[in-house]
Amino acid sequence: MRKRDHGAETEHRRGRPRSEAVERAILEAVVVLLEDGVPLGSLSVERIARTAGVGKATIYRRWPGKEELFVEVLRAIEPPDPELPGESALADLRILLESMRRRGLAQRNSAMLHNAAAEMKSSPNLWAEYHKTVIGPRREATLAVIRRGIATGELRDDLEAELVHDLLVGPMIMRTLHRPGASLDEDLPDRILDAALQGLSPQHPAAASAAAPAAATGASRSGGRLP
Repeated sequence: MRKRDHGAETEHRRGRPRSEAVERAILEAVVVLLEDGVPLGSLSVERIARTAGVGKATIYRRWPGKEELFVEVLRAIEPPDPELPGESALADLRILLESMRRRGLAQRNSAMLHNAAAEMKSSPNLWAEYHKTVIGPRREATLAVIRRGIATGELRDDLEAELVHDLLVGPMIMRTLHRPGASLDEDLPDRILDAALQGLSPQHPAAASAAAPAAATGASRSGGRLP
């Protein structure tokens, strides 16, 4: 009879893939509790484990603490981050702005998501974890698109990428976070890009004529409109 390799068996147990069904049950348990009106700050690992039908150790094997678990739950119930074609920086920026608009709408239309986001901001540890794992990477992805646009000549090269980023995403952040009653119309990403590309100076006839070829080129890249 072949002798069992206990060392190999132990290593296999340690390295076995995580069960997607178990993780899904844990995430859904948090959502159920939030939908039942339990405040995010009042959720304990014990209660989450009991609702999911697992042990506390099962949760801690997957997430170091509640903050990491809650961030993953928030990411799961938010609209997913978009895939970027990568063919045009301006088109990709339009997609990123549209993604921000949709997240804003989701938060307005979901009391659970709105309340969870509000509570998250009141918890320094949770907010720091969300910023590190969600907001930070999203910002870096947008900056990468802007730098690509500068390199390809789609965007002017005499401004730092960080300033261009803030000029573009600032209006969307203002409307989605700080002005809950402001409109989030479908054409808002287009209008933000149009305003940023054309500037705030009055459109004199000569300037409008000079800008027309550039606008037409941008529109042709995105099927008839500025991306």
